[in-house]
Amino acid sequence: MDTNENVLSIYGLGGMQEIGKNMYAIQYGNEIVVVDCGNKFPDESLLGIDLIIPDIQYLVENQDKVKALIVTHGHEDHIGGIPFFLKKLNVPVYATRFTLGLIELKLKEHKLLRETELIEINADSNVQFEQMNVEFFKVNHSIPDCLGIVFRTPEGTVVHTGDFKFDLTPVNDQHSDIHRMAEIGKEGVLLLLSESTNAERPGLTPSEQMVGHHLEKAFNDAEGKIFVSTFASNVSRVQQVIHAAAKTNRKLALVGRSMVNVIGVAIERGYVTVPEGMLIDQQNINEHAPEKVVILCTGSQGEPMAALARLATGNFRGIDVLPGDTVILAAGPIPGNERNVTTIVDNLYALGANVIYGSGVTTGMHVSGHGYQEDLKLMLSFMRPKYFIPIHGEYRMLVQHRLLAEAVGVGPGHTFILKNGDVVDIAHQEARHTRKVPAGNTYVDGVGVGDVGNLILRDRKQLSEDGMLVVVLTMSKAKKDLISDPDTISRGFVYVRESEELLNEVNRRIKQTINELKEENKMEWKAIKQQIKKSVGEYVYSKTKRKPMIVPIIIEI
Repeated sequence: MDTNENVLSIYGLGGMQEIGKNMYAIQYGNEIVVVDCGNKFPDESLLGIDLIIPDIQYLVENQDKVKALIVTHGHEDHIGGIPFFLKKLNVPVYATRFTLGLIELKLKEHKLLRETELIEINADSNVQFEQMNVEFFKVNHSIPDCLGIVFRTPEGTVVHTGDFKFDLTPVNDQHSDIHRMAEIGKEGVLLLLSESTNAERPGLTPSEQMVGHHLEKAFNDAEGKIFVSTFASNVSRVQQVIHAAAKTNRKLALVGRSMVNVIGVAIERGYVTVPEGMLIDQQNINEHAPEKVVILCTGSQGEPMAALARLATGNFRGIDVLPGDTVILAAGPIPGNERNVTTIVDNLYALGANVIYGSGVTTGMHVSGHGYQEDLKLMLSFMRPKYFIPIHGEYRMLVQHRLLAEAVGVGPGHTFILKNGDVVDIAHQEARHTRKVPAGNTYVDGVGVGDVGNLILRDRKQLSEDGMLVVVLTMSKAKKDLISDPDTISRGFVYVRESEELLNEVNRRIKQTINELKEENKMEWKAIKQQIKKSVGEYVYSKTKRKPMIVPIIIEI
């Protein structure tokens, strides 16, 4: 269904009932403005998949209406899908100075930089489309230059908070613009979209300053080398590591591709200041005494190929974690990564390192960039929306956020908990959720985007669990007879030398199947293949309780 001219529609194509791949659309009449285009990382069930990005088929079908992509901040779950988006929809991209720096790194990699129109905005910018006017306000988060977005439409004002917390003593002096938020609320907000990551956690988010004090103490106590692993994008955290290194008179080396790239952008654009002569090259680490070095590396989420995982297994050329070294994990595990992180912590302990990890007051090496319940209630109290859509969270988080909204005065029934693709239409100040647009996941595997679907994943799952059995049949073209015995090749199913009896019986059954088909005069290739799959599959399952993929190959002579 096409919306009529005077309807305001809001929907998410990613980020609803999930953490990651955030993408939201605000549509008035024939104008669509897209907010964010992120990715998320696959779990173990998505074998071989590198990234998951939103399915943008609906936007491609309506591309004449898509006016712009506005980006709230530079985290992967908000910018990771942009290169794939721009290959299909070349629209202007609006983002802040630091965020644009990170987007440019991605576009360079995908060779898209020259074709893309990148427009720098800040909290005072104003972007005018035909029907919508867009303003911004500053929010505080765990990366510099974050914005909330205000859409002024003929129907009313829609606010998207971006990711936020209320840190009253931010390390980088990027304060949340509380006065501006209160003003926007006073003018009247028809609908608020607000993030829900920490909707289950009571209280207020601790300040980033807390991490600084803990880092300094750890640096003072450390005797050997210090390794600090955090998100490269958490520039405030990196700045605090630099302060602690300066106070303890240590040199700093950056290790890991994203750490070098992102901190490069941060230094070049003035978001990080490093004292003269502090930075050293990775190759020169061993030229300095261990107690004079700090190594800042990637891999705080346990990614197997990142620097920290390789250091923990002793597989990093030229850098070793030695007994007495200190390793600080200054980042909390994203849900789903806990097991990978604990494996790395175990490996580091086995190398004799002193490991400091975990958030909270005990170690204090990490505070969240997302607001807890009191932060979320504060935002709701500033904005006082008539309607509310919790976003950026799993289902239980969205439900918790709805309860918080009702506790501070959003009317019952005025909160919509949506799935990706669900649309809220607002006309004459009345909001209704009655329709959907297509939405889903697009899988990126190597250079392929969207070419791996559920059928291929199902095959990969079967291959990974039970292996495969290839049956090669050499047949006469004229007589449709078997010329020689079937050749059976096992991969990941059984060890051939120990299973001769099983495979001999498989071959006997194949011959029997072909004879039966010949008697019934059903010698088409398709019928032969189907029947072999069926009879071999049933026999193999009865003997081994496994279901390998059976691939019959017929060679005609």
